[in-house]
Amino acid sequence: MQWKVNSERSLYRDQWVDVRSADIELPDGRHLDHRLIQTYASAGAVVVNDSGRVLLLWRHRFITNTWGYEIPLGRIRVGEAPIEAATREVEEETGWRPGPLSSLLYVQPSAGLTTSQHHVFHATKSTYVGPAVDTIESEYVEWVPLARVPELIGKGQIVSGTTVAALLMALSR
Repeated sequence: MQWKVNSERSLYRDQWVDVRSADIELPDGRHLDHRLIQTYASAGAVVVNDSGRVLLLWRHRFITNTWGYEIPLGRIRVGEAPIEAATREVEEETGWRPGPLSSLLYVQPSAGLTTSQHHVFHATKSTYVGPAVDTIESEYVEWVPLARVPELIGKGQIVSGTTVAALLMALSR
């Protein structure tokens, strides 16, 4: 069954999000004033080296006041293909240029609330090109054994939904 959107209006908009109110008609005829958040699509990558280690960022998320490992991931710019954005984001955030990239996963992390879309790619090669340019993204960058991913998820050191899904998908390959 599909919910019908009768109308939408913006409640707040800035360079990051557009918070909207939608008049939704449910299949039984009732109406619901629902909130949704429109965001830009993002792209990133799971980069694994010859030693079976994955390139991760150790970062703080102020919204949840938590620390954890995450894959490099960021906004896709206007006119940029997801694979180009993934390459750029990995390099900017880590100092490593991935490649070649292949598609790993497409996820909508919270489809009941936001239009957020994440395009995640996979690389088994990378080249160090210098220090990370985007130095505010993480405390440090680390090559972590991919085999430790389930343990780190269990310890709550990997909690980002996209990172969890992407790393488990990479492990299943």
